[in-house]
Amino acid sequence: MKKNIMIVSALLTVSLLGGCGNSNAIQESDHTVIADAATEESTELSTESVQEEAAEEPVEDSTESEKTAEQTQETVELPDGIYTAEFTTDSSMFRVNETCEGRGTLTVENGVMTIHITLGSKKIINLYPGLVEDAEKEGAELLFPTEDTVTYSDGMIEEVYGFDVPVPVLETEFDLALIGTKGKWYDHKVSVSDPVPLEIDEQVKAAVSLEEGTYSMEITFAGGSGKAEILSPAKVTLEDGKITATVQWNSPNYDYMIVDGEKYLPVNTEGDSVFEIPVLKFDEPIEVIGDTVAMSKPHEIEYTLTFHLDTAVKE
Repeated sequence: MKKNIMIVSALLTVSLLGGCGNSNAIQESDHTVIADAATEESTELSTESVQEEAAEEPVEDSTESEKTAEQTQETVELPDGIYTAEFTTDSSMFRVNETCEGRGTLTVENGVMTIHITLGSKKIINLYPGLVEDAEKEGAELLFPTEDTVTYSDGMIEEVYGFDVPVPVLETEFDLALIGTKGKWYDHKVSVSDPVPLEIDEQVKAAVSLEEGTYSMEITFAGGSGKAEILSPAKVTLEDGKITATVQWNSPNYDYMIVDGEKYLPVNTEGDSVFEIPVLKFDEPIEVIGDTVAMSKPHEIEYTLTFHLDTAVKE
């Protein structure tokens, strides 16, 4: 699903985040200058308070702290996949768009975690996974925004900025600096928690740039003896959050297919066998089983189907 994950970074919001919006975004934009000043002052006061409290607290054993951190990270380790997760910050001026209910889309690939967040405006132009002092250094690798479409409660549609943020650990605060349109950097603490896995259909829809509708798409077929095949292109439909493909064999002798453990029967009674099956992923082989009655007795034969996303043409 490698290509799918890369596509997520730029196009994720088409299905999951397209309806996210902040009804207070306009008010927030009007008061950006005042808010920046208040945030700066608040940060200074908070820093002094934290320093005073830290001086009174007993020093914690570093070995025990390291063990606790390791245990926490092991507890929340996630398998590869796509999730929704809560994104929390230390500032009311830097937050996920309210209609996203404080959540973003968390992608885990080869153990590496990234969360896509949609903000309330285009006032934040860059993020940096670390402290301001490092963000301002020459050669610092900044995070650049995506343009996400949001719909407010009154029906107004607007383009806002979103970001793909690396997540070093779950359930624990980490540093994330930002710079706004005023050209000033600010340090912030953020955390990602409560990951909830998406269903397979939602995962696939989150990973593609397609709007709902019906598409013609090229497929690659492999397996069996080489005599049978599924015709290409195939029809792929995105509807009500589900992605299905209508596939046609070059033979009338297939009486069922098995995809992801589920059995699917033909949708036609005459001519070559036609099936409607779920699309589990794009640009990677999907293992399927076709049962053929062409031989002396029925045989289940393993095949693979690869749906090529870059060939999709809307009908």
